Amino acid sequence: MSYLTLDPKDTPTPELQSYLQGAIAPRPIAFASTIDKNGTVNLSPFSFFNLFSTQPPILIFSPSRRVRNNTVKHSLENVIDVPEVVINIISFSMVEQASLASCEYPKGVNEFAKSGFTTLPSLKVKPPRVAEAPVSFECKVNQVISLGNEGGAGNLIICEVILAHFKNDILDGESKIDPQKMDAVARMGGDYYCRAHGDNIFKVPKPNTQLGIGFDLLPESIRGSKILTGNDLARLANVEKLPNKGNNQLLGGEEDQHLLAKKLLEEGKVAEAWDVLLATKTNF
Repeated sequence: MSYLTLDPKDTPTPELQSYLQGAIAPRPIAFASTIDKNGTVNLSPFSFFNLFSTQPPILIFSPSRRVRNNTVKHSLENVIDVPEVVINIISFSMVEQASLASCEYPKGVNEFAKSGFTTLPSLKVKPPRVAEAPVSFECKVNQVISLGNEGGAGNLIICEVILAHFKNDILDGESKIDPQKMDAVARMGGDYYCRAHGDNIFKVPKPNTQLGIGFDLLPESIRGSKILTGNDLARLANVEKLPNKGNNQLLGGEEDQHLLAKKLLEEGKVAEAWDVLLATKTNF
């Protein structure tokens, strides 16, 4: 197996950035609304962003120093002047407008106006919310941590959520966020984005209260299957204990069993797949 191996110290920053952003993806996007000491609003998207704590609720995004000329973003200057920010979440219906807001307009230009978004007054902070956003977090900035002085160096803006807004039309009947209704987008490398919608959203059962038996306890005939993939085997290995073999009733050759089990696993029927693989007498 061959690899392209890079040493960051020997790789030009623009090239390193391209590989890092292409590989560490998809990345959620913080659509950050900030305000300077004169009251001028700035709006800009940042894909170096995520949730890092629930109690207290902490979000972190990072406006990196520009690679080509080592200048800093207006958003960074603003949160140093006025330590507040609204982090809006971007849905597919607004992604082109959000991209337009990333243009490097001169300081003092209002990106809300340039990108066609509507301002919505916040309740606890000075920067406005984006009315079109499905979710907005009003935050106070607890700390700004510089990671370096060269082009490409990040600046961690540690934000504490003090008020959160969720549009009702993204919620299901239990007032939980429905990812299909949310229709969020995320950043890939280069000009690429991805959309969390339709078949792109799927579930992976997680053993929160039990330990899966693991690959090492799968029978060799199953673990060495040429039909079952690593994902298939992981679903089988996620059971708490190996099912009892019971009375055998062979359902054809091993290949037929594995093909049927694979189909059942794709349908989320793990117990039935185990029945087939262990040739337990059941009805299908």
